Amino acid sequence: MENLQSSQLAQYIPVLFLLAAGIGFAGGTLLLSVLLGKYAKSNKAKDGAYECGVNPISEAGGRFSVKFYLVAMLFILFDIELVFMYPWAVVYRDMLAEHATRNLILGSMLSFMAILFAGYIYAVKKKAFDWRE
Repeated sequence: MENLQSSQLAQYIPVLFLLAAGIGFAGGTLLLSVLLGKYAKSNKAKDGAYECGVNPISEAGGRFSVKFYLVAMLFILFDIELVFMYPWAVVYRDMLAEHATRNLILGSMLSFMAILFAGYIYAVKKKAFDWRE
């Protein structure tokens, strides 16, 4: 039994090495950046924002409309729909072999899509996709 546990734990040694290498690389580059940054010569021109050779006309952190974020959230919502549909579609044929759950499988996906479609219609009626205004 002890031999089995030690061999299972030994399988995680490469993962631990990879984790240590990743943390070491991230920490090393941050430390190197701080050390080299102290010796860098800076002036107003170097520290300014570069926009295709044109002097910046406004602050870099401009505000976006709330509609923009709403469209982004709706995109994520409908993208996640596909995340749930893809695995279902992959195993759908195998699930059909089980006669007891045939209607339940299709009904659950159709109800899921109906709820998302109702949300889509609501968003269209509220003009949530028109974020230019």
